Amino acid sequence: MPPVDFGLHAFLLLLGLWLCTKLFSYVSRAGSLTTKLNGPPSQSRIFGLLRYRLDAPDISTDYEEWAARYGPVFEIPVMFGAKQIMLTDPKALTHCYNSERAVYVKTNIQRLFIDEIFGRGVLSAEGENHKRQRKALTPAFSNAAIRRLTAVFYDSAYKLKSIWDERLESTSDGAIIEVQEWMNRIALDSIGIAGFSHDFRYIEGQQSAVTTAFEAISVFPVLLRLPTQRMRLFWDLRSSLNVIAQRLLVRMRSEKEAGVTEELADKSIIGLLMKAELADAELHMSQEEVVAQVECPAVGWIRDNIRYVILISRFNHNLIFFFSVSLTWALIELAKCPEAQDKLRDDLARFNGADPTWDQLVSELPYLDATVLEILRLHPPVSETLREAIYDDIIPLGTPIVTRSGETVSSDELALITVAKGSIISEPIRCINRSESFWGPDAKEFKPERWIGDITVPAKEFLGHRHLLTFHDGPRICLGKSFALAEFKAVLSVLVRNFVFEFPDGPTTKIEHHDAIVPRPKVAGQNGAKVPMKVRRVE
Repeated sequence: MPPVDFGLHAFLLLLGLWLCTKLFSYVSRAGSLTTKLNGPPSQSRIFGLLRYRLDAPDISTDYEEWAARYGPVFEIPVMFGAKQIMLTDPKALTHCYNSERAVYVKTNIQRLFIDEIFGRGVLSAEGENHKRQRKALTPAFSNAAIRRLTAVFYDSAYKLKSIWDERLESTSDGAIIEVQEWMNRIALDSIGIAGFSHDFRYIEGQQSAVTTAFEAISVFPVLLRLPTQRMRLFWDLRSSLNVIAQRLLVRMRSEKEAGVTEELADKSIIGLLMKAELADAELHMSQEEVVAQVECPAVGWIRDNIRYVILISRFNHNLIFFFSVSLTWALIELAKCPEAQDKLRDDLARFNGADPTWDQLVSELPYLDATVLEILRLHPPVSETLREAIYDDIIPLGTPIVTRSGETVSSDELALITVAKGSIISEPIRCINRSESFWGPDAKEFKPERWIGDITVPAKEFLGHRHLLTFHDGPRICLGKSFALAEFKAVLSVLVRNFVFEFPDGPTTKIEHHDAIVPRPKVAGQNGAKVPMKVRRVE
């Protein structure tokens, strides 16, 4: 039996006691300075409501119920006696969104995960560092840039159409196709080319470290530095994409040295990043920052840029394709509502088989626009975001609330609450997007018609894109939202113009959430996140 290292044990014990003391002090201070809010009771002194929230089929419905019971700002017990402040009040949310960078930032555990896995890019940056990087990236997402990239989205869609046409060639009654896998492929290929001039050829079935990682990633922060199988996937992914980044850097430098004109230079989004890296760029980005943007096409560009999303909610950290999941949901809702699918096809028929331009996608297809917005409302890829207050703050409210002591928080002119430094606030996007109090009694239904004409429901108080919080808001609003919408509309327009989507068992087919990396849709009874559909050509 090896000798016991009493010195080490004593050190670990003292360290544990110190951490507990710091945690108690931290929780006590936040609790003493923050307005005592109402909220659901704790189920455990240690875990709070953690287990309940993890086990809930759809915690957003519980949030909606608690907001109705306790008020639009309430608190939830979390671990070790701490509280998490839930905001569903429009004025409170607007204040917190606008205070990001200055007051409300990502938590340490969020930044640890993002930095360790994906590098120190714009996603994890805060304050002036985030402002500088975002400003350097902004030209890549201008209307002119997206207009130029729309052809890439169509090209990927037609590659998929060609493969499906071959499969349908031998049948007159359609074929069963697992659509979610194909949406994953078209998402990655489109972003690879439009984002940084690299074709993964995933639609054609080619595998790489990138595609393998996207198919299998799921990790907790405590394991970030351990050589687990999933972490090796991340490391292989970063290594592979680092090579791509370095090649692009070399090419851009060579073009500059050779005097290549702006018109001949790389026009992809990553091309502008490379120019920002050059020493004489107006807004210099270090090579580490540039590589962090490129190292993962589904992450370095994430929320503030292109299409994938880091979802940090329900107490784990998930990586998901924004585009593939949203497009899969679109096909699901259209298959469950054939009338809406027919209306969308009629909306697209005015172009007589031609592809709408970017400008037409934006302004001349009202039902396509309504369909896309309704999918983003019902099925936001990010269901909840967390932020930590780095300073004490006062949050204004649009509606007075009653505190835990029974006091009504209001004044003659303004209702407000105090929030202490270190407090965690939650912005429950899915709850708000689907709330009956904001969207009416049909809020849980797929109804594109609600977007035709002016929005008159209370949700109009939210200042996010088209009154949705799906793209966030404030200084960290999704920089790539126009890119996202253009790709979504372009690909969906090609698929709906050429194919009819149905469920083999009819429109009442039950859809569940598959909890792997992030909740994905799945047909009930399928083994994994699979959505088999009957696909046939439009006659």
